[in-house]
Amino acid sequence: MSIPFERYEEEFREVTQQVKKCLDESDVESTNTSSSLSMAFNLLTQCDDLVKQMSVEARSHSKEKKDEFLKQVRVCKAQLDNLRDDAKACQTQWDRSQLMKNQTSTKNSNAHRERLLQTNASLKSQNETLDRAKRVMAETEETALEITSELGRNRETISSAHSRVRDVSGLTNQARRIVQNMGRREVQQKLAIYAVCFVLLIVLIMMIGWL
Repeated sequence: MSIPFERYEEEFREVTQQVKKCLDESDVESTNTSSSLSMAFNLLTQCDDLVKQMSVEARSHSKEKKDEFLKQVRVCKAQLDNLRDDAKACQTQWDRSQLMKNQTSTKNSNAHRERLLQTNASLKSQNETLDRAKRVMAETEETALEITSELGRNRETISSAHSRVRDVSGLTNQARRIVQNMGRREVQQKLAIYAVCFVLLIVLIMMIGWL
């Protein structure tokens, strides 16, 4: 059997034993019930992570081993679900006991009950939100890797485009200088033609005067 899988499974058993111990200590009359339940739920979250790691490790083996490991993973998941149900039952019993105490010890029992129910609903909603967030993170991790690869390819394309733009810009500057030189030469040629015409005109006038 794979050593990493054995290690995960052994750790799962140890943590589930701790959860059972916390649940056994969560007596309604005990002052440590709240901390015991809180510890139990934290350990259940750790168990959930271990089951996920076991599942990932199982899928990395050959078909025969994978089927065997996945069967063990399903057993662990069933144990985890049972423990989670037990923890929720203890939490509900604890909430009810606290609600009853508040009803008998305060004049504003209805307000306390409403706040406790709202707090309980809020905690459940937060737990559900965290579970959904974990699933979304797992699903988007692969997408993020694909996007990173695509960005790398786009960066190379942009760098190549920048290089071509610089080359075209250099050719444009060179063409501009050639056009400017041609313009100056054209002006110089026109001035030379005007000068020759002027000299010819003077010579012509002088010849006419001699005649």
